[in-house]
Amino acid sequence: MDGLISFLLFAVFFYFMMRFGCGAHMAHGHHTHSKSGKTEPIIDPVCSKVVEQEQGYGKLHQGVLYRFCSKTCLDEFDLDPEKYITNTNNEGASS
Repeated sequence: MDGLISFLLFAVFFYFMMRFGCGAHMAHGHHTHSKSGKTEPIIDPVCSKVVEQEQGYGKLHQGVLYRFCSKTCLDEFDLDPEKYITNTNNEGASS
C-alpha cells in the first residue's frame, strides 16, 4: 500500500510539472503564431534575408530580440544598432 501511495504522489507531481511547469512547452510550444497558424517570417535587419525561428544569431537590444542570418550581420548591427532599427521600423524583431 505504501508503494501505491508513493506512485500516486509521483504521478500527480509529474502531471502538474508537465501541465504547468518545465514540460508545458512540449505540448503548447513557445512559438509566436499568426492568425493563420504559421510562424511569421523573421527578417534580418542588416541584409533583409529571412531567418528561421531558431536559426542564425540573436541579439536582445532594448528589450527586443533581433535575429541575424550570420555573425557578419550581427557584428554590423553591433556597430550601429540605431541605423538598422530605424531603417526597418522593428520589422526584424521577434518576441
